[in-house]
Amino acid sequence: MQDDVIESAGEANYRVTANELRQFIERVERLEAEKKDLGEQVKEVMAEAKARGYDTKVMRKVIALRKRDKDDIAEEEAVLEMYKEALGMS
Repeated sequence: MQDDVIESAGEANYRVTANELRQFIERVERLEAEKKDLGEQVKEVMAEAKARGYDTKVMRKVIALRKRDKDDIAEEEAVLEMYKEALGMS
């Protein structure tokens, strides 16, 4: 009889764990769907900007730059300028 109690307790733990796991998976799936929707919205905005004459490739670079630290950008630009000068591109 004691084995039945342990087995039942083990099954209860499994059910709770399985339920919790299912909840985590479903949350991730919902977030992935939202991410996909957001990606489609970004594409629509970029298409609209392109239709109005903006260079979306440059826009993407500006967006990436805005995410970075100003000191990192300045350092990268200084190194780029130095390399360009070394190659006679300035």
